[in-house]
Amino acid sequence: MQSTESFLDAGMRYVAAGLRVLPACPTSKRPTLSRFKPYRTSPPTDHQHQTWFSHASAICVLTGETSGNLEVIDFDQRGRAFDAWCSLVSSQDAALLDRLVVQQTQSGGRHVAYRVEKPGPGSTVLARTTNPDEPGKDVLIETRGEGGLIMCDPSPGYRVICGDLATLPTISVADRELLIEAARSLNEAPNHIDASSSQTKFSDGTQPGDDFNDRGDVAAILVRHGWRLLRDGDNQQWCRPGKTEGCSATLKDGAFFIFSSNANPFDPNRAYAPFAVYALLEHNGDFASATRALADEGYGKPASSDVDLSQFKVSSASGTPPPSEPPNIDDPGTLPDSMLHVPGFVAELMEHCLDTAPYPNPTLAFCGALALQAMLAGRRVRDPGDNRTNLYLLGLAHSAAGKDWPRKLNTRILHQVGLSDCIGERFASGEGIQDALHLTPSMLFQTDEIDGMLQSMNKSSDGRHENILSTLLTMYSSANSVYPMRRKAGKESPGAIDQPSLVIFGTAIPNHYYEALSERMLTNGFFARMMILECGQRGRGQEPKIADVPDRIMVTARWWAKYEPGGGNLGPWHPRPAVVPHTEDARRLLVDARYAAEVEYDKAESKSDSVGTTVWGRVNEQTRKLALLYAISANCRDPVINAEAARWAIDIVNHLTRRMLFMASSHVAENPFHADCLRLITKLRQAPEHRIAHSVLLKRMKMDARTFRELIITLEQSGDVSTVTSVTPGRPSREYQLLNPESHEPKG
Repeated sequence: MQSTESFLDAGMRYVAAGLRVLPACPTSKRPTLSRFKPYRTSPPTDHQHQTWFSHASAICVLTGETSGNLEVIDFDQRGRAFDAWCSLVSSQDAALLDRLVVQQTQSGGRHVAYRVEKPGPGSTVLARTTNPDEPGKDVLIETRGEGGLIMCDPSPGYRVICGDLATLPTISVADRELLIEAARSLNEAPNHIDASSSQTKFSDGTQPGDDFNDRGDVAAILVRHGWRLLRDGDNQQWCRPGKTEGCSATLKDGAFFIFSSNANPFDPNRAYAPFAVYALLEHNGDFASATRALADEGYGKPASSDVDLSQFKVSSASGTPPPSEPPNIDDPGTLPDSMLHVPGFVAELMEHCLDTAPYPNPTLAFCGALALQAMLAGRRVRDPGDNRTNLYLLGLAHSAAGKDWPRKLNTRILHQVGLSDCIGERFASGEGIQDALHLTPSMLFQTDEIDGMLQSMNKSSDGRHENILSTLLTMYSSANSVYPMRRKAGKESPGAIDQPSLVIFGTAIPNHYYEALSERMLTNGFFARMMILECGQRGRGQEPKIADVPDRIMVTARWWAKYEPGGGNLGPWHPRPAVVPHTEDARRLLVDARYAAEVEYDKAESKSDSVGTTVWGRVNEQTRKLALLYAISANCRDPVINAEAARWAIDIVNHLTRRMLFMASSHVAENPFHADCLRLITKLRQAPEHRIAHSVLLKRMKMDARTFRELIITLEQSGDVSTVTSVTPGRPSREYQLLNPESHEPKG
């Protein structure tokens, strides 16, 4: 039965109990306040409470540390897993189950609420279903933790059925683990395998580890190392060594998913492939040794034929190579928004950018925020391997998609903290870049002309743009060393730039960017140094706002502006950046990722694939830079590179690397003749019925008839284009038809 308590009485009672409660909308299930996140750190006044709750139609409570380490386990899908969860918990600790507060939700689900003796993580999905109530909504059980919120009694449709939200129990970390493990064991969907431990994402399917994933007996290995099978079936439940009862992990569809935080050498909340289980338990995490041992046992499959990166090689009367098959490179797709979350400064700046931009775009907001964090920390921090925060970021978006708003926001913040001289807009010359960094060794260049610059580099004959590219390549690698300035004729040496930190936040139109790239640029390292993020379609616009940058963002930016870790009067000229340490888990994850990238590098090298070796050769460095940025964004004053930072960096760099290689294979021409072939195919693909008359296509290609004829002959020989001749009154007409147009659809 619905509670008869008024919103004012309930709200004030919850406030007195230490919960952070806000007025909410019963339909959107969100606070009615236009800006409520500041109340996570600053409590409202009693007057605000009285005003809010006197007129409220629903209320919500913020979870996490702001409400005394409140955590809620949310049972979705009408709470159908709740009874099974209760049985599992009761079988291990019935008294614990009786202490918990249970609330029925508007949809018939359940909220189980409690406080934990220590701050906990953010909201996490614990179990999914293969048979959701609504398509696309497959979450069965999840937590509402740090940064989350829940609707609560007496909001319409919500009522407490056990206990009282105003008298929440505080449980131990061990008790919480029991509750979480019980929920995870009810997962119905296949677990995603984390490639940073299993290495499955970095394999071509031919290695001994792949073969072991297909036919190895992982259960026998677990038993040999003290694991105990609790329940057999499609979703096996396993108990870790040293524990007498309770589920510590599940084994389903080849994924060994760990719940327990005491199941060494496995990390909690991660899934491992059979090969990863074998390597960790039988070879102490030495994947190379595990691979050799499995090969000795007869595991492994013959490798498929090599694949060329180019879309096809064209032949012409001038003697260029004959056509080959299109590449077989898997497309990971554009980067999902879920991978754009970096806690702390980056997330806060992203949120403000999206809240105020005329056309908010999460990817552009992420690039802008990450670039600003990278610049602010330049020459101030480093990781134990002396990796720095300098990044070259590129956001690909179409015209009028809101590319300039993150740049304006960064400029505004740097101006307010006294760092206006650290901003650059365009690359006039390589010498100009050097001069700017000589005066201001840490700079953020924000430019919307990357594609134009690349086009000029491809076509320039005076070497000016080539000098820009050379300078950018060298500056990227000089962040932890000294860059000697050029000596002019008859002049004294101008000295050097100590640890230059150049951060680039560029934007470009997608097709223009990829068409501007050449194979030479791919192999000289510029492409490999860029983190390229595609922004997708322009979203809905919103009314512009005049809003100050939040104090929390400005406080952090000012702290970075004044931070001089090395000390001494020479600090600004010869800094000694602070070292941000790794946790042991993070170090192990990053080492595994390095090994995996080296495997890809070796495979590319064996195929004489210069593009692959160039790109994979930079993966380890990019990963370490991003893990460092994640750590300092989350906590600028006492940062640590933990496992969460390492996993995020590994996942995002691996995704972007494979996307870069896939897109390059579809867009990058090996030579000018190849580029013309791609351009002609594009025009046919965009034409009605993929057909164009000879005279029309010749005009659109803007080339002489001889070269045009060479293109047609080449594309006819490669099976991409056919010539169609028809007799009409007057004279025969000739048209060109694109064959197999679906194979020429743009990727991504």
